Amino acid sequence: MIWQDIAIFVIMIFFSYALVPQVIQGFREKKGFINLQTSSITFLGMYFLTFIYFTLELYFSTLIGFITGTLWFVLFIQRIFYKR
Repeated sequence: MIWQDIAIFVIMIFFSYALVPQVIQGFREKKGFINLQTSSITFLGMYFLTFIYFTLELYFSTLIGFITGTLWFVLFIQRIFYKR
């Protein structure tokens, strides 16, 4: 295990934590608050980074990167289904 894996993991935990209230608010209010372009580019980028982390054997970063990407994907889906 290398220190970079732990550092990325901890930082990404905060990023994921920051997204949770946005996802919950979208479900409660049935609105897609995040712009479609922003959410699509971000979730695709996060999944790509997750693959890169995996190839570098940064397994903690891979896990949390996938979770963060999935939260962005949920925001993307909310935007499509709820429109606003």
